[in-house]
Amino acid sequence: MTAMMKAAVFVEKGRIELADKPIPGVGPNDALVRITTTTICGTDVHILKGEYPVAKGLTVGHEPVGVIEKLGSAVQGYQEGQRVIAGAICPNFNSYAAQDGYPSQDGSYLVPRGLCGCHGYKATAGWRFGNLIDGTQAEYVLVPDAQANLAPIPDGLTDEQVLMCPDIMSTGFKGAENANIRLGDTVVVFAQGPIGLCATAGARLMGATMVIAVDGNDHRLGISKVMGADVTLNFRNCDVVSEVMKLTGGRGADSAIEALGTQATFEQALRVLKPGGTLSSLGVYSSDLTIPLSAFAAGLGDHRINTALCPGGKERMRRLMNVVASNRVDLGVLVTHTYKLDDIVAAYELFANQRDGVLKVAIKPN
Repeated sequence: MTAMMKAAVFVEKGRIELADKPIPGVGPNDALVRITTTTICGTDVHILKGEYPVAKGLTVGHEPVGVIEKLGSAVQGYQEGQRVIAGAICPNFNSYAAQDGYPSQDGSYLVPRGLCGCHGYKATAGWRFGNLIDGTQAEYVLVPDAQANLAPIPDGLTDEQVLMCPDIMSTGFKGAENANIRLGDTVVVFAQGPIGLCATAGARLMGATMVIAVDGNDHRLGISKVMGADVTLNFRNCDVVSEVMKLTGGRGADSAIEALGTQATFEQALRVLKPGGTLSSLGVYSSDLTIPLSAFAAGLGDHRINTALCPGGKERMRRLMNVVASNRVDLGVLVTHTYKLDDIVAAYELFANQRDGVLKVAIKPN
């Protein structure tokens, strides 16, 4: 009989439920990882709401922390029983897209069709867990191209300390990296959810000397101070654009990071920029965006708009865990709730409705 495991699967719009599924078999380049901790992401909520399409019956989730249960015959440099993470984005680093510098946008979408994943480019196709293949909200997950995607967890770091690395930290820091931040810059970060908080921390680490955090929740703005914000603005109490202009002497911000994914935050991020400034967009948008003519200076303002899907791969994960291990930032404080995998439906209800001060939920299979 095939051994079975528990997994959270997408059933239909509005329904993610726990089900029994076979434990995956391991191919030569794969690794089977026993999940010790995972979490729920805002993208999973988009899937739950039917705003991002995935196949019915797919195991959701893309943020794995665990232990290697079984290694494929071709995987070298790792051992069974080793604690590891893998990025939410787990590309094929042999692909043309990866060698072109864009592994997150590779040809993995071709693999289910029986074609070579080294060929082809497609936006978001490097995101396989919980998108193209079964994900991490389960007792086990199969990691493809394991030698390129598994990163050993340094001794002394807890699951909660590295739980943000596969996605939230990688995404937030990529927002700061894409913002073209220079020493002494002023950076405005719109939205202080988990990704925005990581972008705030990343902006400070990149050398910004005035980091302005914007949100409508005073509790989150308080946490943003811990993450490195110099100034916090509650958009419910002030005109954010006017306040930024006052703080910069009318010059405008050097960079703005948009970490929510709405027309309002995107537009404000553009309006606070100086001519020649950079808008770094991290939001997952659910409808078309409109660029306001005046804020965009009719296309003549030397503005730059950068978008991103968080980088993956073992080297990216190693670097992020180094930041955690060196105490440059403590992201364990973002884990506000813990649930058993058996209670994942309740965890989704809490997270999707943003109740009880939730930031991130640690999901423990056992």
